[in-house]
Amino acid sequence: MSASSNLIATSRIEKGVLLVTLDRPAQLNALSAELLQQMAAVLIEARSDPEVRCVVVTGNSRAFSAGADIKEMQRQGFEAINNHARQSAWHTIEHFSKPMIAAVRGLCLGGGLELAMLADIIIAAENAVFSQPEITIGIIPGDGATQRLTRVIGKSLAMKMVLTGQPIDGREALRNGLVAEALPEDQVVERALALAKLIADRAPVAARLAKEAILAAYETTLAAGLEVERRAIRLAFTTDDQKEGMAAFVEKRAPRFKGR
Repeated sequence: MSASSNLIATSRIEKGVLLVTLDRPAQLNALSAELLQQMAAVLIEARSDPEVRCVVVTGNSRAFSAGADIKEMQRQGFEAINNHARQSAWHTIEHFSKPMIAAVRGLCLGGGLELAMLADIIIAAENAVFSQPEITIGIIPGDGATQRLTRVIGKSLAMKMVLTGQPIDGREALRNGLVAEALPEDQVVERALALAKLIADRAPVAARLAKEAILAAYETTLAAGLEVERRAIRLAFTTDDQKEGMAAFVEKRAPRFKGR
């Protein structure tokens, strides 16, 4: 995997962790079509790389991402967000099968928050700024916030955020279940990488199946979701990692998972 690209920087971290950094600092990591396509390309490569077991996505201390590229939308109108290349990139990110953690510092606005919500875990700075401000420029969220944000934080707070455009900080995001942890800003990336290393040590197939089953809880009935879980655990019992994990437990040693 390349060390960097134009708007996305990547770096390998020990124990199967890939750090992906949005690298458009002058524009506060605004989500241009090109940036999203480059991110999708990185995730496609990571998806097929057995050495990558968990991905951490971050920005910089000023911004995870300030959202969609307003200049693109002003020039192109609705087509700026409703074109095949952008929708394909977003679909690739949304359906990335391996665990993904968002390490959020600074601004996480509009499409930036919608992108963060595609991660499986969000670790945030206490002073991070989460907002869906689209209404202040005469539009509404268009990359999933009306659905995902509502499912995560509930109707009332989602309505407040979307209808007013007013932000919440990392502490309030934690209280309302939007993020898993809220920490001092200088600890966020380190903590996200530590969690990623822990996940990367677990059985990769089981991690993929667990992610699939948990996501089903947001899209199906309880009965259908339980069936997804049953199918997933049935498959987990067919893997070499299941045999290794249980043998290691009985033998009182650390398991050596191979991802098969």
